[in-house]
This record gives sequence, C-alpha cells and structure tokens, in this order.
Amino acid sequence: MPELPDITIYLDALAPRIVGQPLERARIVSPSLLRTVDPPLSAAEGRTVAGLRRLGKRIVWEMEGDIFLVFHLMIAGRFRWRPEGTKPPAKVGLASFDFPSGTLLLTEASPKKRASLHVVDGEAGLAAHDPGGLDVLAADLPAFRTRLQSESHTLKRALTDPHLFDGIGNWLSDEILHSAKLSLFQLTTKLSDAEIERLYGATRATTRFWIDRLRAEAGTKFPEKVSAFKEGMAVHGRYKEPCPVCGSPVQRIRYAANEANYCATCQTGGRVLADRSLSRLLKADWPRSLEDWEAKLGR
Repeated sequence: MPELPDITIYLDALAPRIVGQPLERARIVSPSLLRTVDPPLSAAEGRTVAGLRRLGKRIVWEMEGDIFLVFHLMIAGRFRWRPEGTKPPAKVGLASFDFPSGTLLLTEASPKKRASLHVVDGEAGLAAHDPGGLDVLAADLPAFRTRLQSESHTLKRALTDPHLFDGIGNWLSDEILHSAKLSLFQLTTKLSDAEIERLYGATRATTRFWIDRLRAEAGTKFPEKVSAFKEGMAVHGRYKEPCPVCGSPVQRIRYAANEANYCATCQTGGRVLADRSLSRLLKADWPRSLEDWEAKLGR
C-alpha cells in the first residue's frame, strides 16, 4: 500500500500537472471505485483543481466550488500519467481523468478492487474522511509520547493504526522499528523514556529519509513504480538477507495476510519470533493477529 513517502511523491508529481487545470472529463470504468452518489462525479467536471492535500493515506483533490475528490489507493491502486485521451487499460483500469495537460489513469492490479473514490461537498464532508492520525513530521516529542501511549498496543500495531499515526503502514513501520532497535511486539505502555525518544527520532528520520530518496529518484518524472519493496530497505521484504547493521539474517513473522520483517540481533535481543510455519506446532496458542498477540502478552 502506498504510505506517507509514496503519497508525498504522488502529490509532488500531480501538483505541476493538474493544479490550476480544469478536469475536462472523468470516466469511471470499474463500478466498485466510486463510493458516493451525492454530489455526483460529474459535478467536478469543468472545475479547476485548486489544490491537493493528504489525509493519512488518502489523496485529496480540492476542486473549485468546495468540491473534493478523495482517493484511497488501498493495496494495489496506482496513478499513471499518460498523454491526453489515453483510455484506461483493460482488466486493471479503474478510471481516467482528462486534463488539457494529459490524462491521469487510476489502475489496480488486484481482482479484489479495494481502491475507492469519494466525492464530497465542503470541508465538513472532507473531515469525515480524516482518520485523525498524528502527523509525525509536525509533532513534537510530548505529542508523540501522548499519542503513542494513549492505548496499550504493540509498537507494530500502534504505528500502523491510522487513528493514532498518520500515513504509516507495514513497510515504513518495519523500517522505523529497525532504526529504533525496538521489537515489533513491544508494548507501547512498557517503553522507557529513552526508548520513546529513540522511537520518535527514528520515526521522523526514517520517514524523511524515504521522502527525500523517492523525490530524488523520481525527479521531474511521474512515479510509475510505487511499491512496498524498495531498493535500500534495511529489513522490509529482505527475509534471510543480511541486516545492513549487524549482518544477521533478516527474520519475518506472518499474521493474517501480512508479513513483517525485523532483525533479531538488533531488535529482539537475538530472540526469533515464531513464524506461521511454527504456528502449527503451537496450534491454539499461536496468535492469529496483532490483537491476539497483545492479549497473550497480558494487555
């Protein structure tokens, strides 16, 4: 799923291409994409894009007349910039948006079609789509600490909860926790002041690092290869590869449909967390979700 750095790069690329441009035509190909009917999508046609925003992992187009288009790309949704009039590709095409400067395609390489578009009227309607997570790049340490410890969760779950923190998902949280040298399953309420400060610094530094790196890679081009697996990652997607800090093989833990990666030497004192393949031995004692894991830790 595109996360805060990816969304930032999309906004960087979209701004010079569509801000100040009229949306000439919007064509929905997949009926599952559009989740609202009032106002209709046609209400945005002919209006100029006045600005762009980010709400967590959502991309917002502010149209003149206080109409907003709210895009949530979910796991496999992606934007593609093409010459004006380009039609959406078969099978993966969800929608196309024509501007005088070109056509923006929305695609989704998944049969589940989870990406969504909401058309909302006014700031009040837009606010309903804001999950309320803390912007870690704007927050100071006290605000970060308060939000982190507002509920007792594992660090992995807390960082990826959109109601707690803004725009952090699976890959970014793996990289943050590796940088902070903290276990995925350490409880937020059990952290020392030093560990919270270390996590705060790692969260901001890791997020900024990936924004800067993706910006440099994209340059003036439109980002075409947005992925959760990026060259130069420390642990995410690098199972069995050497940790860039200590050289130990990167480990993984799978839960539900997700996989998290970590370094046992750097993050868990050498302890290898049980993977799903081992869960067969544990049977009913194996946690099937982060929530189950927290319950077993005595949350």
